[in-house]
Amino acid sequence: MERTLSPEEKIKRAEEIYSRRRGGYTSRNIATVNVSNEKNYGLFKKMILQIAICLVIYFIFYLIQNSNYIFSADIINKTKEILSYDINIEEIFNNIINGINSFSNELVLDGTNNTINNEQNNTVNINTQNAIGGAKLASITIEDITPIQNSNKEEQNQENSNEQNNDGEDKKIEELTDEEYIKTFNLIKPIEGIVSSEFGLRNVDNPIVSKDHKGIDIAANTGTQIKAAMDGTVTISSTTGSYGYHIQLTNNDVSTMYAHCSKLLVNVGDNVTKGQVIAEVGSTGNSTNPHLHFEIKRGNNYINPRDILEF
Repeated sequence: MERTLSPEEKIKRAEEIYSRRRGGYTSRNIATVNVSNEKNYGLFKKMILQIAICLVIYFIFYLIQNSNYIFSADIINKTKEILSYDINIEEIFNNIINGINSFSNELVLDGTNNTINNEQNNTVNINTQNAIGGAKLASITIEDITPIQNSNKEEQNQENSNEQNNDGEDKKIEELTDEEYIKTFNLIKPIEGIVSSEFGLRNVDNPIVSKDHKGIDIAANTGTQIKAAMDGTVTISSTTGSYGYHIQLTNNDVSTMYAHCSKLLVNVGDNVTKGQVIAEVGSTGNSTNPHLHFEIKRGNNYINPRDILEF
């Protein structure tokens, strides 16, 4: 059973409960008021924003409906006038083409004396009425095209003729044998003398003498002047090897060799002319007696000098 409280105890307990409840309600009320204020401030901002948006939209519609404030009446009228034109592009184009064709026919029938001989009157104005208001459409300048075209044709024919001639010459050169081709260089004998060893295979016992002779040997005294057999550029000027002192001249794909010399008078890169003295006879390298070893080549093919020159 519950104990019965005295009136004083009841009053005291009631005061304690009231004090506790009063403190709790105070804190909760303050929090409630703060939340309420924040909510009210957010709603106020949204309302102001919506009003501003409505005003902007209304102002835009107002400007659209009263466009005279943006575009002047003159601009609007000019725009409407331009849009009202009925332009027939195909008809305009056909008129221009017909005018050009008519003018070309007149040139053919009446001759070209007034257009070719008079450079100051080389333009023609073609005035065509358009579909808009009968105004002049264009003034077309026509140059005197016919002489230019003829000139271009003549140049083209000349170029084709030159190309055909070049092709013909190249074809003729390709059909030539190596000997016939080399003869077109008009070679001369490098020295006068007796041929002591012929071109080609030879039966020899001396180990320093080659069995496959790539040129001919022309016997001569030491110091005899050696002349260039053709025009060319010095591509080899050497004092070493089995050829001893030797020189090679090259012209296009033809080359001549002068070996076993005692003295060289030109250097690599020198341009020499046919008949120019380039060396002196000797017996250097793999040689047994003073002589000139003379070779002729086209590319990598060795040619018998007797097939080119008379020794």
